[in-house]
Amino acid sequence: MSLSEIDRSLLNRCLARKPDAWDEFVDRFIGLVSHVINHSAQARSLRLGPADRDDLAAEVFLTIVKDDFAVLRHFRGESTLATYLTVVVRRVVVRELLNRKKAQRLTDSADSRTPPGDDQTSDDLVNRLGNREEVERLLQELDTAEAQAVRMFHLEGKSYREISSDTGMPANTIGPTLSRARHKMRRSGTGSSAD
Repeated sequence: MSLSEIDRSLLNRCLARKPDAWDEFVDRFIGLVSHVINHSAQARSLRLGPADRDDLAAEVFLTIVKDDFAVLRHFRGESTLATYLTVVVRRVVVRELLNRKKAQRLTDSADSRTPPGDDQTSDDLVNRLGNREEVERLLQELDTAEAQAVRMFHLEGKSYREISSDTGMPANTIGPTLSRARHKMRRSGTGSSAD
């Protein structure tokens, strides 16, 4: 599917900095941005509050306008604008979530004696450990490539490119592999231990 006339016109008006074009762009794609933020967080078992979602959405739109709309200028029109933006949004959101995760790890290790109830850090840590044990149990039911991809993506926070580089799997097969693995793990995790 290629670029629609509506999106082509909107894109051209944004790049030409026409009045109201940016507001229209935001109105048109805020739903897509919100969906990708929620999906990316869910895929990593992260709970986001309204402020987190707003921060991530702001970061996405800042990335789009950065360097005189460089993200939009790089769009070649070989897909729909929504498809292109989905990829852009996912990259920004995953990068931000990984940065937050690293910052949280540093906070956890620097302040490992935080009293329970002081904030959510101790509860989140317990949940992550519990989830990790559950994930490790479920990983044993996957084939080697699937388990490796899930471990690297969900537990080590690696990107598709990093997984591809480390494993030799083609980057375009990692998404479907993860999806297939998640489906198997979901089925297994719902308590159906019988074959």
